[in-house]
Amino acid sequence: MRVAGLIGVVSLVLATTPVARALDLAEVWRGAALHDPEFAAALAAHEAGMSHLMQAGALWRPSVQLEGGVARADSEDRVRGAAFAGPGFGSTRGAAFDTSITDGTGTRIVLAVRQPLINRERKAEGRQLEIAADVAEIEWLDARQALILRSAERYFDVALAIEQLRLVTRQQVAVDQALVEAQNRFRIGDRPMTDTHEATARAATLSSRRLAAETDLELKRVALSNLIGLRTVDMPLNLPASAPRSDDVGALAGWLEQVHQHNPGLRVAEARLRAAEQEQRKTSGVLSPSLDLVARIGHERLSGSGDFGGASATSNFRAIGVQLNLPLYTGGWRGARQTEARALVAQAQADLDRARQQVALQTRSAWLELAVGSSQESALAAAATASLARLDATRVGRRVGDRTTQDLLDAENDAAAAELGLAQARVHLLTTRLRLFALGGQLDDTHLSRLDVALRTGQ
Repeated sequence: MRVAGLIGVVSLVLATTPVARALDLAEVWRGAALHDPEFAAALAAHEAGMSHLMQAGALWRPSVQLEGGVARADSEDRVRGAAFAGPGFGSTRGAAFDTSITDGTGTRIVLAVRQPLINRERKAEGRQLEIAADVAEIEWLDARQALILRSAERYFDVALAIEQLRLVTRQQVAVDQALVEAQNRFRIGDRPMTDTHEATARAATLSSRRLAAETDLELKRVALSNLIGLRTVDMPLNLPASAPRSDDVGALAGWLEQVHQHNPGLRVAEARLRAAEQEQRKTSGVLSPSLDLVARIGHERLSGSGDFGGASATSNFRAIGVQLNLPLYTGGWRGARQTEARALVAQAQADLDRARQQVALQTRSAWLELAVGSSQESALAAAATASLARLDATRVGRRVGDRTTQDLLDAENDAAAAELGLAQARVHLLTTRLRLFALGGQLDDTHLSRLDVALRTGQ
């Protein structure tokens, strides 16, 4: 499908999505793939990088060059002591020939064909271009993975902001009710004035928090709409009902091996090391001869008048053969290039070693978070359930006089914080799982499709 057609289809799907239906992660990813400027730049960089393959092939194909020119020129030839012989003229020795052209017109046209046969530098340059194309392909994969992660993060940013606003609104409603009740009870002498003050202060605080939550939600909706190319995003979004299971993570050793072989960052660092080694090979030999097959055909003519009247000189030539180029002395340039190339190889090797350590640490961190994530999520779920039970008990206790207004307000705050913390933990574990797949170079849009199913079914 053409890009324009795909844009139309995706835009139509997103624009006509019913409000009652939640926006899917896969829809966010498809919209982002068409509208995200960072991804568009990565696509252009990929296309530019793949052209290096054609450049590498062109290095060993023949080049054809046409040279031509017109110039004003002078020419003077003097020959003494020449031997001359010709039919009907006999022969003579000590002959002299003089020709002269002053301010004449010179024309030159040459067609030259050159085919490289042996060239160490050209061979290394070709390998560098091939490596550059490999790097472009790897960076394109990394850009796709980064966009998938960015799509999921923007999606869940909005979903969590909606949840936070919902919880703050619920708290505000409860506190407003408590304030009205505290004021009424104070009038009849059933509650002290401090209950009214506490409820009033908490209501003002929650009003401020709600305004902040609304602002945060609006900004995150704008960020998501910019990513997927919509003017607004007002559709419902899904939050996970559970965390990934710890037994689905797999063994750490297997992930470390997967990351060592397929991590995009490591593959790019390895490619840059190979490119640096090829740069070193360009000047590694004491002598680096090059051999070319060369063919030339041309015509040169100079005409005008001189000391002896009108004159002209014409030359036609054709030649084919091999040409050897052998640099003998370069003023120290070659040695300096060798020193630079060796240092760059050492730098690239150090960068690769550092990248391996960093990626291994990131992999361990993500794996450990997922390995204990199910237990942490269970604990947070139990805490949220207990907080809601405490809130219900506090409400009953306050009605019968066993709990104060401050106790109720604290219970409302703790219950909301526990619910929000549970949602944030579940989202963090899901995005950590996606990040672990990205570290192993395995993240693609099928992971988002499977995650959409899990979000819709609550599994």
